[in-house]
Amino acid sequence: MKLLLKAVTIIDESSPLNGQTTDIYIENGVITEIEKDILKEDVKHVEIEGLHVSRGWFDSSVCFGEPGYEERETIENGLEVAGSSGFTGVALNPYTNPVLDHSGSISAVKSKSLGHPVNLYPIGALTIKSEGVDLAELLDMQQAGAISFGDYKSPLKNPNLLKIALQYAQNFDALIQSYPQENRIATNGMVNEHENSTALGLKGIPNLAEELQITRDLYILEYTGGKLHIPTISTEKSVTLIREAKKKGLDVSCSVAIHNLLLTDKMLASFDANAKVLPPLRTQIDNEALIQGLKDGTIDMVTTDHNPIDVENKKVEFDNALYGSIGLESAFGALQTIFTTEETIKFLTSGLDRFKLETTKLEEGSPANLSLFLPDVNYTFGKNDILSTSKNSIFLDSQLKGKAIGVVNNAGLILRS
Repeated sequence: MKLLLKAVTIIDESSPLNGQTTDIYIENGVITEIEKDILKEDVKHVEIEGLHVSRGWFDSSVCFGEPGYEERETIENGLEVAGSSGFTGVALNPYTNPVLDHSGSISAVKSKSLGHPVNLYPIGALTIKSEGVDLAELLDMQQAGAISFGDYKSPLKNPNLLKIALQYAQNFDALIQSYPQENRIATNGMVNEHENSTALGLKGIPNLAEELQITRDLYILEYTGGKLHIPTISTEKSVTLIREAKKKGLDVSCSVAIHNLLLTDKMLASFDANAKVLPPLRTQIDNEALIQGLKDGTIDMVTTDHNPIDVENKKVEFDNALYGSIGLESAFGALQTIFTTEETIKFLTSGLDRFKLETTKLEEGSPANLSLFLPDVNYTFGKNDILSTSKNSIFLDSQLKGKAIGVVNNAGLILRS
């Protein structure tokens, strides 16, 4: 493929080209020229007013349904959604049926993405069937392409199992994930335990459920060593706990879902099931602490926590609705309502190193792994902006700033019309 990006502004804090508007010529998947006013014939031109480019974005937590829940989303369409939303790489959770708990299942989902402009990185289940009883075949799955191991939103009830996993995984430098919720505290809670849950008559999940699990996991990590990733934290105290653990020198990382940075449990007043997410929406105080945690490096990355849920499991009574919201399409525009474009790009690319994924440079001679976006577009996010099969977006009717329009990667192009 021969591709010429005309008059694009580069956003890359690590590059001397940061902030410059120039042309980029790509041939056979490699950046061959970065100059002003490049003239080429018989090549595909992309010329869009206000177009910006950055290194490719990575999302550390997405679900696509396949295998088992194809009515929610397929891998094929999910990758198209990710690419159209600016992501050149996504980590696929084992929220499937059957669960991705052996090397064959890892190989099967990876094969679905071969040659696609979006890289698919499977996360293997930590335990067999994600039941929290016996460890899965971690080494075999890593050799098949798994980049990390965790049971998605199923917390590890048995602390000894986490201890063994962290010890065992050190033999092959694997990253273990542990979802931060103590279910014996959360019990049947559905939303944040606060004044809004009481006013609405909904059972609450106290902050303690998250913070107690994180405290336990950090004590175990301090004992065992190894590498631990805590996905989607949501409370002020959680940020403090992880900040203190990092000061101690523990090898711990964490992420935050984008909706937990912007939205609060006040939006539950309409009983919109799209706002039923896990961890639940918390308070403005928590949101501000999470934002500060991102800015000071305590929180390592943002995630869309993209989870397509079909209407049969969302357009029902709030109590019966499944947890989850799609988030790929709204990610960039939502982040830009609270961060600068430079900060947004930094947070969307910062997860690559933690998962030991290849990072490319935006320079001549490097593979073209680029995200394309328009940072200055203000709009109301509506159903027309959703490309996912399932439409359960928590950001519907929200005012966003900035639109991702595609990617260049693996010698391919996805460009949203």
